[in-house]
Amino acid sequence: MTKNNTLDLTRFKCLGCGACCRQSGYVRLGTKEPDIIADFLNMDVRDFIETFTCLTRDRNGLSIIDAPDGACIFLDSNGCRINPVKPAQCRDFPVKWRFSGFEQICQWARQVVTE
Repeated sequence: MTKNNTLDLTRFKCLGCGACCRQSGYVRLGTKEPDIIADFLNMDVRDFIETFTCLTRDRNGLSIIDAPDGACIFLDSNGCRINPVKPAQCRDFPVKWRFSGFEQICQWARQVVTE
């Protein structure tokens, strides 16, 4: 924590709790990310797009779909199935973007607050 009670996100270290992956919402894919993820999954990129993505409401790109419970479709009991090639949006959390209240669910943030 800093003097003004805000988290010092430059110290962020993902603990792999998956709490951020359980939040429903868009995980937008960059231009090359469908190809990279499809290759990692040994899939044809068209099959990957049809199976695991949707067009965003603004029709400006693709997003990874949610599982029925609202979590990321790639989150399983062992964590992120595509972690080595996860989208930039995931890699950038929470330093470059975050949702309101993430501090209450993120294991790292909760640990830092109690220090």
